[in-house]
Amino acid sequence: MISNLNQSSIDLPKIIFGTSSLGNLFVALSDTVKQDIIAECVKHSPGKVVFDSAGKYGAGLALESLGKALSDLDVNRERVVISNKLGWFRTELKTPEPTFEKGVWVGIKHDAVQMISYDGMMKCFEQGNELLNGWASEMVSVHDPDEYLAAAASPEEEADRYNDILEAYKALADLKTSGRAKSVGIGAKDWRTIVRIAKDVKLDWIMVANSMTIKSHPAELLEFMAEMEKKGVPIINSAVFHSGFLIGGNHYDYKLVDENFPGNQDLLKWREEFFAACKEFNITPAAACVAYALNVPGVKSVALSTTNPLRVKDNVNMAHTIIPEDFWAKMVERGLLDNFFN
Repeated sequence: MISNLNQSSIDLPKIIFGTSSLGNLFVALSDTVKQDIIAECVKHSPGKVVFDSAGKYGAGLALESLGKALSDLDVNRERVVISNKLGWFRTELKTPEPTFEKGVWVGIKHDAVQMISYDGMMKCFEQGNELLNGWASEMVSVHDPDEYLAAAASPEEEADRYNDILEAYKALADLKTSGRAKSVGIGAKDWRTIVRIAKDVKLDWIMVANSMTIKSHPAELLEFMAEMEKKGVPIINSAVFHSGFLIGGNHYDYKLVDENFPGNQDLLKWREEFFAACKEFNITPAAACVAYALNVPGVKSVALSTTNPLRVKDNVNMAHTIIPEDFWAKMVERGLLDNFFN
């Protein structure tokens, strides 16, 4: 097992702030709106304000926007913690649109390439801090190792790619040992990859995305999360709205939902019944999503993103919303939910 030596004790607030919107996810925001979002995040965080970012978000635009806004707002550096998920390196844009995730990032002026290796982590870490322009990431992780493995064309290539990931974690361990980073974690959409890596790497924290939500909550993942809780490894639950679909958006896990596409009818029907249950109990779908996501064993924080500064306060307050027990019972009764944890 790759050890990160002195494992950190991570103290995370219930709500941390995702920054994909700062990278122009689905919509291009103005610098003014981005700064207003950051200002609201700082204003409504009672203690440390934690931002989760990545070189992949807008090919580094999110990091750039975050650093600029924090500096322009003259935020107290002692209050800010930045997490940077490493593995995507900004490059020159040579095509009409970025090649790394087509149709997702709007109006960005750079491309990005995946660099998962020892040297790749070091380069992404350095570039990330440069883009933050005077700020630095304390929490580091390997971003999208699941996608990196899934791109393998053969079992042999998959084995080589997994070794690349282990080398990447050696780099992160060295960053932590040298004091340049304070904690090492992982961020992935495919939770099975997280389980695999956790057997070989001593992680300080884990971020699951699109995986443990009111809509999707695999029993095997619940067991793993309970195991991590026993080991004292905090879990950040991310993308709990499934790209906004569960609160009325048109994308589910970054893919446009077309009602004429096979399988999407069931997805839309689930949402319709979920919305009806929320209306019956006079609660918002967003509050229900966040409440479930926070009550799963091992979860210490939920990462929330927004394109609207006025929603930040509500996002923070949702961590304290009390949902009636009868709502959860009704969700289970109607087959919309498998379980709930008090």
